[in-house]
Amino acid sequence: MKDPQQIRQRIARRAEKELQDGDYVNLGIGIPTLIANYIGENKRVVLQSENGLLGIGPYPFSDEVDPDLINAGKETVTAIQGASYFSSADSFAMIRGGHIDLAVLGGMEVSQEGDLANWMIPGKMVKGMGGAMDLVHGAKRVVVIMDHVNKLGEPKILNQCSLPLTGKQVVNRIITDRAVIDVTPEGLLLAEVAEGYSIEDIQQATEPPLLVSEQIIIDAF
Repeated sequence: MKDPQQIRQRIARRAEKELQDGDYVNLGIGIPTLIANYIGENKRVVLQSENGLLGIGPYPFSDEVDPDLINAGKETVTAIQGASYFSSADSFAMIRGGHIDLAVLGGMEVSQEGDLANWMIPGKMVKGMGGAMDLVHGAKRVVVIMDHVNKLGEPKILNQCSLPLTGKQVVNRIITDRAVIDVTPEGLLLAEVAEGYSIEDIQQATEPPLLVSEQIIIDAF
């Protein structure tokens, strides 16, 4: 699977399984926002945005677009019945107060200890750090979703991050287009392998050594 859009959708579909019934969830900019389109009708999940919206729905159809209704990534969204609007100050009070069950964020690099780099590349224009630094410390659980390797085919899961950090030892689980990997005190634990890849393929594309779960799922997604 090499089509970038298909890869993004594949990651988003798998990441949706991390959302549990009753969760309050913040979806980061990029691939994480696609998850909203895959939330099952039988799953009661409330999506929160740093810019002041609790109750985000899926992306709108063309006749539903409201230019005043956007998420933190400046994308137009819909709002579910019962949604509420408030200031960014109130939104960050929710995050810093520990009221977000799960944050799903994009990543540029993740280290074997769960360090995350996702907010800037030195020398490139940065609009701002967004809410990621608050989310990685305020959310009860942090899942990072990203491509397994960069455009040069180099690992994005590293012994140590080379880019400026968003947070240290904050990531609980990594979901890529190739695998699901948990960050544990013993090291990185390979839990699932995507269709079309083997355990050996995942290790070759990952800098740190991987532990393999006894319950590993092959061709998981």
